[in-house]
Amino acid sequence: MSQTVRLELASLPVAPGEFRRRALQWGARRAHCTYFEHNDQRAYPRGPFERLLAVADAAPATPTLAALGALLAQPAPGGPRCGFITYDVKNEVESLTSNNFSAMAWPALHFFEPETWLRWRGDTVEIGGRTAGVVDEILATPLPAGALPQVPALRPRMPKAAYLRAVEAIREDILNGEVYELNLCQEFYAETVALDPTAVFWRLNAASPAPFAGFVRWHDHYLLCASPERFLAHQPPLLVSQPIKGTARRGATPADDEQQRRALRDDEKERAENLMIVDLVRNDLARVAQTGSVRVPELFGLYPFRHVWQMISTVEAALRPGVGLPEILRATFPMGSMTGAPKVRAMQLIEHYERSRRGLYSGSIGYAWPDGAFDFNVVIRSLQYRADTGYLGFQVGSAITYDSDPEREYAECLLKAQGLLEALGTGIV
Repeated sequence: MSQTVRLELASLPVAPGEFRRRALQWGARRAHCTYFEHNDQRAYPRGPFERLLAVADAAPATPTLAALGALLAQPAPGGPRCGFITYDVKNEVESLTSNNFSAMAWPALHFFEPETWLRWRGDTVEIGGRTAGVVDEILATPLPAGALPQVPALRPRMPKAAYLRAVEAIREDILNGEVYELNLCQEFYAETVALDPTAVFWRLNAASPAPFAGFVRWHDHYLLCASPERFLAHQPPLLVSQPIKGTARRGATPADDEQQRRALRDDEKERAENLMIVDLVRNDLARVAQTGSVRVPELFGLYPFRHVWQMISTVEAALRPGVGLPEILRATFPMGSMTGAPKVRAMQLIEHYERSRRGLYSGSIGYAWPDGAFDFNVVIRSLQYRADTGYLGFQVGSAITYDSDPEREYAECLLKAQGLLEALGTGIV
């Protein structure tokens, strides 16, 4: 029988941080495991992810938005439905295809009803679903040794020269009126890698603490995510989307850091990129919003992270009554910050120029509660790993406009890769 128990974290025989690590190590033994981590980034506008762990040994397939709708229509047990949406769901939303190389082979979409979930709330943790013996099992779970993973230098799927040529070709597409902006991404990878996914996840969070971090296990597939970006949340009655466009490195000194912040604030190219995506998001939300309710409470907000400054805007709208999550996703997915504008033509050109299928990168992980509230991130700054094949990879990208300088765009990709490489203790060939 499903029930919920609440424990004071101070009553546990280990520190709260160690309990979280043991809980994830315990959960990651299950075939279906999702963990959402805010890294105490509570100052993020509209708040970060909840700290939430959900696990199950078995879960029916939910490969389409229609299947997700059927799952959400079932009587709710009181807990969340958790899962992921890959970038390839674009093919269900629009008449598109994905034919590039893929080593990960995620299902297009998968959500599940957890057998047990843990929800951290302030100084307490709630345990729902199957609760008997869970705390004792978690406390008895040993932590990994924490040794630095032995990962070789990662190789580019798209050599630098090819990337630079692609940027120039996209600039020509923009000049010809094909798109206004296009997000071009590239993959770095290694093969026959053996690592402990949970240990690397915590290393990644230490290197790049982010408000929308997450860990996913789907059988032998793992996502280790340190995302700074929210795709979409329903904080009833409001839908909230917070696209990121605009990146600058952090400064080595306070004066240098302030100079970097001001340079990003005043960069006309970065502001133009951000504004184009804000307009796209406004149009997407208007498809499911109450008439006249779409607004932009913050434009060009500047927020610091460990390695970068980011330009973040907030778009919100009042959701129309009776509109469910699958319909909302059909109107808004994939997120414009990872495609460009106009969205459909941008996705067609992405398929043409990129060498790797994005998979869960540029997709989303998140959770939905029985009351209709939900929260989804943008899967960026993330590692994808297959324990059965040893394939390890990550993707990074940037928004290309006509004003883009190819070398500068490549440097931005490497800047975004910094925390991932630090967590792995390796570099790029």
